[in-house]
Amino acid sequence: MNFMPIDRRTLLAGTAGTLAAGALPLPARAARPAPSGLLYGLSPRPGLPERLPVEDPSRILMLHGWLFHEGDIVPPAPTTHDETYTNAKAGNARGAAAMDYDDSDWAQVSVPHDWASAQGFVETANVAQGYRPRGIGWYRRTLRLDPADRGKKLELHFGAIATAATIWINGSVVARNFSGYNAITVDLTPFARFGDELNVIAIRVDATAMEGWWYEGAGLYRHVWLAKRSPVSIATDGVHCDPRLGSDGRWQVPVAVTLESIARTAASATVMIDLLDPAGKVVGSARAQADLQPLGEAQVALSIPVADPQRWSIETPTLYTVRVATDAPGGGDGRRIAIGFRTIRFDAQAGFFLNDKAVKLKGVCLHQDHAGVGVAVPDALLAWRLQRMKDTGVNAIRCSHNAQADAFYQLCDRMGFVVMDENRIFNPAPENMAQLEWLVRAHRNHPSIILWSVFNEEPMQGTEAGVEMVRRMAAHVHALDDSRPVTAAMNGSFYDPQNVSSVVDVMGFNYYQGDYDKFHALNPAKPSTSSEDTSAYMTRGAYATDKAAHVMSSMDTEAAPWGATHRNAWAEIAKRRFIAGGFVWTGFDYHGEPTPFAWPTIASFFGILDLCGFPKTAYDIHRAHWIDDQPVVGIAPHWTWPGREGQPVELLVTSNAERVRVVLNGRMIGEQAVDRIMGNAFTVPYAPGKLEAVALKGGREVARAVHETAGPAVALRLTPARTAMLGDGEDVVPVTIDAVDAKGRHVPTENRMTRFTVDGATLIGVGNGDPNSHESEKAPQRSLFNGLAQMIVQAGAGRGKVTIAATADGLRPARLVIDRVAATPRPQVDATPPGAFILGWRRSKSFATAPDPGLTPPVNDNNSWDFTRSGTPAAPEAGPSFRLYRAALPVRKRVMAEGGTLTFARIDGRASVYVDGRPVATKADPAAAPLVVPVSAGAKGVAVLVEAVPGARSGITGAVRLAPKG
Repeated sequence: MNFMPIDRRTLLAGTAGTLAAGALPLPARAARPAPSGLLYGLSPRPGLPERLPVEDPSRILMLHGWLFHEGDIVPPAPTTHDETYTNAKAGNARGAAAMDYDDSDWAQVSVPHDWASAQGFVETANVAQGYRPRGIGWYRRTLRLDPADRGKKLELHFGAIATAATIWINGSVVARNFSGYNAITVDLTPFARFGDELNVIAIRVDATAMEGWWYEGAGLYRHVWLAKRSPVSIATDGVHCDPRLGSDGRWQVPVAVTLESIARTAASATVMIDLLDPAGKVVGSARAQADLQPLGEAQVALSIPVADPQRWSIETPTLYTVRVATDAPGGGDGRRIAIGFRTIRFDAQAGFFLNDKAVKLKGVCLHQDHAGVGVAVPDALLAWRLQRMKDTGVNAIRCSHNAQADAFYQLCDRMGFVVMDENRIFNPAPENMAQLEWLVRAHRNHPSIILWSVFNEEPMQGTEAGVEMVRRMAAHVHALDDSRPVTAAMNGSFYDPQNVSSVVDVMGFNYYQGDYDKFHALNPAKPSTSSEDTSAYMTRGAYATDKAAHVMSSMDTEAAPWGATHRNAWAEIAKRRFIAGGFVWTGFDYHGEPTPFAWPTIASFFGILDLCGFPKTAYDIHRAHWIDDQPVVGIAPHWTWPGREGQPVELLVTSNAERVRVVLNGRMIGEQAVDRIMGNAFTVPYAPGKLEAVALKGGREVARAVHETAGPAVALRLTPARTAMLGDGEDVVPVTIDAVDAKGRHVPTENRMTRFTVDGATLIGVGNGDPNSHESEKAPQRSLFNGLAQMIVQAGAGRGKVTIAATADGLRPARLVIDRVAATPRPQVDATPPGAFILGWRRSKSFATAPDPGLTPPVNDNNSWDFTRSGTPAAPEAGPSFRLYRAALPVRKRVMAEGGTLTFARIDGRASVYVDGRPVATKADPAAAPLVVPVSAGAKGVAVLVEAVPGARSGITGAVRLAPKG
């Protein structure tokens, strides 16, 4: 990825104070570390992270309270008439989607959640998915809505679900989605229940479906939100406010707002828009009125002129805020959307321009998984990953090959990356076009985005059908956003009579670097970029290839047949102005696609960094290529080679200075003029001691990299990415584990098993960057791999200390304390207590005298007894009135085995309760009151005979909850 120091205010310094709720953390501000520092730039950063602002205050996180079952649950087919009849009715889902399904033995999980990341590796599983079985899983959650929420627009927002999902609300199917990368919005409003009448969300996730040839994870792996909005509200993704520079040289912020109404009568709303500068000062405003019909929509379009705004750029990603508010009956709604003033242009002869300044795209392609957590990457870990890309010198990111999490785009805006946002499925059919439309609508306000990509490497790219498909998709994108060009990542067919390069705005080359000049000569007016390049292989910390052991040298000598080494690939891009830039495959290693190997290899070798974010030699290579604002120097390999004394060792020295000098044990070995792209080679007879690479400019030292020969490991060391973390229940910190010798020097050859304990935080994943390791990524232990391993810890809530201890056989243990600073958590939906609720009842007609409590509805009779719900009273009657209520007791394993209690939150009228025909409780006072009833083990049914007071309402007027004893 692309990184440069960020000119932004540090929210907190030190470890004192309390942070207000306000979304997720950004990496702490720090200078880019030199690779000669502790563990190549992995030394801890001081202070606390910034938090991203809240864009949509109506949304509340649903982190906790989820239950999960791995494996499918297939309900038996209905056989009786009653079963068949009710099966066809709304709200009567069967099996695990049913409201009263017994989920009492399901696992409690928090989201984001990737169940595949906890799987073992199985040789018969799919190779591209990293040999991890994915399968089918179910999620359930109970949701209580306050009665005050009645009349509001209620939505559930799923950031993404891997992969094919069916969602039920209160027993009714509300959504089906067949992609693992787009957000899903569910209108909860018509299905919602309030107060003690709870809502049940059930989700079946089929992760056997595969959209990619890489590890895709499984489950609710992005955030889930509950949105509560006024009856007249701003639609989800309903604000478009991307700034424009007019032909007259003046800036405008055109703002289009889509409003929705669920009101029962016509309504009017005032839309108020303010533009805030980076200091929060209002620098422009506009107002408009909108009229909406019941269940209708309205659009408001306004424009705010801006004089001489500060520009957004990679070096100074300055952001303004568009504040949108509505004023309508039933309350208002609002958004706060970050925007940036910048111009972009792709030139066919001179490449990419940002704010009319030529900028070479120094990019990487990124998948979304990380060691230990799979694709369920916490926001703070995502921020850390992007900072690692900044440290490498990256300025551009390609979303490969799908949309990323919301936080990714916010972070790119604030950290100064430009982004190629890529569509997943190449298909203009309505379902897939809707996914493309979501991609553009959801992301088009982000200044970081400079390109829309409609596909990656499609076999139809050289056909008439492929051209027609791209024409339609590109037209749809341009209709939604006319400010950015469309590209497609092509891997051939450039010269076919029909090929999609003719209908995209920017030509995207995946590899085929030998065709750059020919294509440019034939298409001199077509802008071009490398959309994917390199595909070089490296095993972090290994410096000789051993294909039998599935190990690839990190000396930049190995590459895929279709690719090139890191140095050769960048050389082809750097020397051509008309190529806008490149996107290295890939920034990080990723699970799956273990090219060029298969079992037992379970991850890729392509990354500049490994699965944990530990640097390979490619890190120093690209720092030399891409960093212009400070001197850098790196040297490979390490300098611990016992038994090779006197043997020649080939060195690769990389730098952006003028000259480099190699010194061994105080003696100069040689000095050369820097080759910034290919690096400088030196051959040195191995002798233990200190190896140094000195970068020179004007004859003066400007940077130094040092390797020292390590002795035998004697102790472990723990190094956190940050010295403090937020006590908000979400913040995470990666912690590096390594071994040191008696002088405290890193031992790059140590591979011992290490074991961990964590107090004050949760260990959510472990890794070591070894693409051949089959160790658990969830267990509290991990072997060092070529000297390094990683644990990821997630903070608990409140102020305190996070204490981590690491042990290994034969080594002194390590102990680390991280300050946990009090911070207000983001607003979250409370989890409901465990237990089962009786939601539906059959209710008899009114009797003037008490009926036999054993009375039941006739078989197949769906008409003479009402279908009613807990919390629904019967209407008052003038004279004496008795009604009988019947329901099956929810099946809960512990209650069936041990018995339990049935709690009626409220019954209006006198009542007698029977369990399996036996009287168990009475309520003599007709006033509304609760009632607690014992339930014996194995009980199956309950009946309630209610006697109403003449003229008063009666019945089961509150929630009914079944709970185990104790």
